[in-house]
Amino acid sequence: MSKTANDFPAVAVNPTRPYDSIRELYLCEEPALLASLHRGDRREAMRIINLVLVHIYSAGQERSEMLKILLLELVVMMSRAAVEAGAPQTEVIGFCYRHLTELTAVTDDEQLSRWLREALLRIFDAVERVRAVQVPQHVRKALKAIRAGAGGTAVAEIRNQVARQVGVSPRQLTQLLKERTGRTFADLLREARIERACEMLAKTEMTVAAIALDSGFCDQSYFTHVFQKLKRTTPKQYRNVSRGQPSPAAFD
Repeated sequence: MSKTANDFPAVAVNPTRPYDSIRELYLCEEPALLASLHRGDRREAMRIINLVLVHIYSAGQERSEMLKILLLELVVMMSRAAVEAGAPQTEVIGFCYRHLTELTAVTDDEQLSRWLREALLRIFDAVERVRAVQVPQHVRKALKAIRAGAGGTAVAEIRNQVARQVGVSPRQLTQLLKERTGRTFADLLREARIERACEMLAKTEMTVAAIALDSGFCDQSYFTHVFQKLKRTTPKQYRNVSRGQPSPAAFD
C-alpha cells in the first residue's frame, strides 16, 4: 500500500468526540459514494474513502473499537448498493462475512486502510462483472469515446464525433446514454473532463488555468465551479491531497 497513517495530511476533527465527527463526515459523503458505485467511478469512490481515512487518522489516540463498527456499517451500506446495481446477492453476502472476519483481526492503521480499500475494490469488481455482460457494446464504446474526446471544447461537435464512431445519430446517442446511464451526454462529458483534469492535477505541474483549457473548459472559474461540485474540493486542494501535502479540510 502506498500510504500509511503518517502520510495523510492533518484535518480538523473534534478531539473530544472523534467518532461522531467521522460519522458525520461519512454520512455527508454517503450519497456521493453510492453514486460513484452505481456509475462505476472507482477513482471518486476511493477519494471519498481516503477522506474518511484522513479523519480517522487525525483522531489520533482517541479512536476506539467503535470505529470498526462504523466502517463495517459503511461497507455493508456499499454492499447493499452493489446488489441494487446488479451484483449477485449471494456473492455480496459472502463478501460481508469475509469483511467481518477480516476486520476482527485488524490491529493498526495500515491494516485498517488496506481492509477498507480492498473491501471497496471487491464490491466494485462484483458490480463491474455484471455490467460487462449487461451493458451493450455500443454503450461501452460510446463511453470510451467520450473519455477520449473530453479535451475538446464544443459539446455538439464531440457528440457528433462519438455518434459517428458508435454508428448512430446524435439524437439516438443522447437517448441511448440517458436510458442506460441515467445521465445526459453533457453530464457524462463533464464528468470525463473532470477526471481528465484530476489526472493532470496529480501527475503534472501544469497550472490550473492550463489544465482547465486542456480539459475542455474555456473559463477557469467555471472549471473550478464544476470541479468543486463533482469532487467537493478545489482543484488546488485536490492536487495537494493527491500528493500527500497538507490541505484545508473539506469538513471542519
